[in-house]
Amino acid sequence: MRQSSIIDIISPVMVGPSSSHTAGAVRLGLLAKNVYNATPKKVTIKLYNSYAQTGKGHGTDKGVLAGLLGLAVDDTRIKDIFELDISKQFEYKFEYIEDFNRHPNAVDFIFEGEHNMTISGDSIGAGEVVIRKINDFTVKFTGKYNTLLLVYKDVPNMIAKVTNSIHINIASLHCDRFAKGEEASMCVCLDGEIDNKVIDFLSLIENVYMIRYIKKLES
Repeated sequence: MRQSSIIDIISPVMVGPSSSHTAGAVRLGLLAKNVYNATPKKVTIKLYNSYAQTGKGHGTDKGVLAGLLGLAVDDTRIKDIFELDISKQFEYKFEYIEDFNRHPNAVDFIFEGEHNMTISGDSIGAGEVVIRKINDFTVKFTGKYNTLLLVYKDVPNMIAKVTNSIHINIASLHCDRFAKGEEASMCVCLDGEIDNKVIDFLSLIENVYMIRYIKKLES
C-alpha cells in the first residue's frame, strides 16, 4: 500500500482555496489538453455534483479552463482567467449537472474542432486526479507517470509489438476494446521517458489509428 508523504498531506502549492476543486481542476484540464493535442474550436465542460454545486466559489471553473490553456496550478493568472486574452483561444461553455452515478468531483471535456473527442476524469482529493475515459474507451492514468495512449484495431500481437518497443519498465497497462477485431485502446504508464524515435516507430505500426505521449505533470 502506498504511504502518504508530507506533500500529499499538505496538498500542492496552488492558486485557489481547495486542492480538489482548484488544483485538481487545473490538472484535469492539463491532462485533457495534452490528450486532445490540438487547438479546439469549442470545448463544452460538464461539471458534476460537488463540482457543479460549489465549483464557482472554489474556482473550479477557472481552474479547469486554466488547465485547458496550459497554465500550472500555481499560476497567479488563474484567478483572472476569464478576463485574460489567453482565454479567447477557443469558445467554451460550462454545464452543471447532478448525477449520482458520477464521482462527486467529475468533469467531462467535449472537444470540437479538427477532431472531436470526449475526455472524462475525477478529482479524488489533495490535488490528485484520474482520467477515466476517452471517447467510449475506459482508461486510467493520473499524470504521475509518463503515459502512452494508443487507439488501434484489435489484432493479434499488438500489445506485444508496443511493449517490446518501449524498453522501459511499465508501471501499469490498461486495455479496452469495443469487440474482438474492432477498435481498441491501450494506456501504458511508464517509470521513465521514451525517445521520440520510439513514438515515431509505433505510429508506423499498421492498424494504429491514434498515438499520444502524455508527459507526467509537475508536482
